[in-house]
Amino acid sequence: MTEAEPAARRPVDVRAATTATYLAFAGCGALLSSGLARIPQIRDDLHLDTGQLGAILLAGAAGALVSRPFSGRVVTRLGQRRTVAWMSIGSSVALALVGLSDVGGVAFLITGMLLFGFFSSSWDVAMNIQGTVVERRLGRSIMPRFHAGYSIGTVFGALLGAAMILLAVPVALHLIIIAVAVAAALPYGVRGFLPDERPSTTDSAGVARRPHSTLRYWREPRTLMIGVFVLAAGFSEGAGNDWTGVSLIDGYHVSPALGTLAYATFLTAMTATRWFGSRLLDAFGRVNVLRIQGAVAVLGLLFFIFAPAVPLAFVGAALWGVGVAFGYPVGMSAAADDPAHAAGRVTVASSVAKIASFAGPPLLGLLGDHVSILRALLAVAALQVVALCLAQATRPLTSVAPGRHRALDNQ
Repeated sequence: MTEAEPAARRPVDVRAATTATYLAFAGCGALLSSGLARIPQIRDDLHLDTGQLGAILLAGAAGALVSRPFSGRVVTRLGQRRTVAWMSIGSSVALALVGLSDVGGVAFLITGMLLFGFFSSSWDVAMNIQGTVVERRLGRSIMPRFHAGYSIGTVFGALLGAAMILLAVPVALHLIIIAVAVAAALPYGVRGFLPDERPSTTDSAGVARRPHSTLRYWREPRTLMIGVFVLAAGFSEGAGNDWTGVSLIDGYHVSPALGTLAYATFLTAMTATRWFGSRLLDAFGRVNVLRIQGAVAVLGLLFFIFAPAVPLAFVGAALWGVGVAFGYPVGMSAAADDPAHAAGRVTVASSVAKIASFAGPPLLGLLGDHVSILRALLAVAALQVVALCLAQATRPLTSVAPGRHRALDNQ
């Protein structure tokens, strides 16, 4: 029995589905940031240097890259609800292993990071596809808000982690508690997901159709262009997360506290834009909004890099956050415009985008060794120009675009 069959017999409640989707995004963010919040203590307890820790953390990205190409097939086979439920349990087990590494050694840490990347990859694809299903049912853009929910989840996890550190709660105990809570709550919480939008299994003559191979989607120009767009936008967002504080500290010679405040400024601006700005997409269309945001991101980066005074650099950080807010979520919406091919196309687009999170931070670090990390951000600005130029690829497909932006973007 497929996921669609029992789901179709459940009452359809868009409000419940919206809440369930928020929970899926927030839970994923909270699980990730809970682990990251304790990484410095794990590093010290295991006596790892920075290079060793960096190499171990790449295991998470490696697990995601291995899993991502198959995520569409997993989601199609299990359905969005079951995929999130099962993968949240797998990711929770992985987080528990990360916590146990504090007493069990490096092998637990590597295994936990690898499994977390592997399981959370399909979780990410499934919840993004469900977000587009909810978006179509509502008839308006809401994906940026779901991604704001993810950001809120990461902030919650980080703050809780800080509290656990202040209270001297052991790493293993903290992360096992979080893992058990998420593994218990998510499968129950996502029961409100809307049924999967599945393609017909027969053609107009009643002849059975062969399922599409995932390879087909890798040959679609629009899907690949969306993937490159999301890669460029994701690279800019990731650089903001990884390097805002460090580049302000090193480039402007300010205190670590100011560097952290600059990162908070970037994150707050991005999250607030995702939460409050979604209506702009319906009012002015995806392409128009993304082009304006791309220009704002480039302007913000230039302010941040070349500001003659620290307050202007903070203005740049805020503009940078505003400019990158919609890139990834709108790219996922664009990839999933056609429900019949959403799983395959989201898989391809997000797989291409994952290259940014895998290669971006170390490449910027290497470039920063030669020209300073602040000047290295010029590469981010250049890639953001690429995203601006590729925004056209996100134009909604005429027959399936939600809300007012369907007409506006196809004028």
